[in-house]
Amino acid sequence: MILHEDPRSGNCYKIRLTAALLGIPLQFRAYDIMNAETRTPVFLANVNGNGRIPVLQDGDKFLPESNAACFYLAEGSGLIPDDRFERADMLRWMFWEQYNHEPNVATLRFWMAFVGEDALNDLQRALLPGKREQGDAALALMDKQLASRRWFVGDRISLADIALYAYTHVSDDGGFNLKAYAHIGDWMERIASEPGYVPMNKETPLAVRGPAD
Repeated sequence: MILHEDPRSGNCYKIRLTAALLGIPLQFRAYDIMNAETRTPVFLANVNGNGRIPVLQDGDKFLPESNAACFYLAEGSGLIPDDRFERADMLRWMFWEQYNHEPNVATLRFWMAFVGEDALNDLQRALLPGKREQGDAALALMDKQLASRRWFVGDRISLADIALYAYTHVSDDGGFNLKAYAHIGDWMERIASEPGYVPMNKETPLAVRGPAD
């Protein structure tokens, strides 16, 4: 299988981490989203017509959307709970991550660490306070959930933890104060100590290029 990615992206990292924890080998094709490499005619025609990454390729099949790709890799494994309610609860946190967490925490990371505050347009500047408030609210909710439990669902790590970890553990890049969330800090240490764990690659993708070349 091939992961089409920008390794600096938390959404791409979710899939890398899921595969690593499961011992599933992946090949990688890297694209620099800052240079619009996922918007080329070749990429749009051959990888994802939506012009976005990550995309998990399995043979001649292409699966966009990070959480869907994680589910595809993890089906039948311990990263997906056996209990029916816990499976649904896992999906609940994964949906929440995409609709409440990622649009605020990940967006501020992108604006601050990659675009640069001085380069933001007027609309982005106007949205900053609300994004920060909603991002802190998301982190506070996570911290509260983790106050009485080790993992988000059940008694072991699941895809819910992986989905939330990806952008949470680098949220300080967006100006969030992770030290204010002690339970999140302990949870991040537990994930980083899981067998097979791999860190995020924060470097510009230069090694193995994709069909955008």
